[in-house]
Amino acid sequence: MAGKTVIIFDFDRTLIEDDSDRWVLTKMGLTELFNQLRSTLPWNSLMDNLLEELYIQGKTVDDIAECLKGIPLHLDVIAVIKSAYALGCDLKVVSDSNLFYIKTVLEHYGIYNCFSEIISNSVVVDNGRLRIFPYHDTAASHGCALCPPNLCKGCVIKQIQASISESESKRLIYIGDGMNDFCPTLKLAADDCVMPRKNFPFRGRILKNPQLVKAKVYEWKDSEDLARILLNLINGKFN
Repeated sequence: MAGKTVIIFDFDRTLIEDDSDRWVLTKMGLTELFNQLRSTLPWNSLMDNLLEELYIQGKTVDDIAECLKGIPLHLDVIAVIKSAYALGCDLKVVSDSNLFYIKTVLEHYGIYNCFSEIISNSVVVDNGRLRIFPYHDTAASHGCALCPPNLCKGCVIKQIQASISESESKRLIYIGDGMNDFCPTLKLAADDCVMPRKNFPFRGRILKNPQLVKAKVYEWKDSEDLARILLNLINGKFN
């Protein structure tokens, strides 16, 4: 069972216990500027502008990396990721964060190599300055009204599904917390599983539209709960 399972994690407030963008802007003193610009720019452009401000202040890419290493990742989640990997599950991250933040955190906790794929907004280092670019160029490039312009997770799920041959017949488990986790859930089949976080927008969206969700739904409330439920699903203890 485990070897035929693909586990797809959101990152912020799912895999990690905080929001990586907000962690950096808060810890590095950009809250006031963030509040000034919040209503004027799309999220990705806003984060890119804040990183420019850090560069102007003399903060380096290494400074940002050190800041990210303080983000909490629960020991139970680390353990279940290592267990899932050892059992042959295919682990992926699909996130509206960015590749640099995600890789930095996962490497810090020693689990980056457990993941076969990280799908998120791209990052380049331009003359010492960290730049963030959207995964999708525009909303028109993915044509989804449910998702933000920079990333349609539903399109990503369809790509993952298309990469799996019919003879492999793999089950997908999708784990998330936010509104942009609803679209990929609509692409899941009846044999798949979705794990929305309790009291977060993703779960509320499912509750309002249960008829649209074919996958089996398993709620989780915190990192310990996530790890316990996921391990049970991997081991086939839930029908």
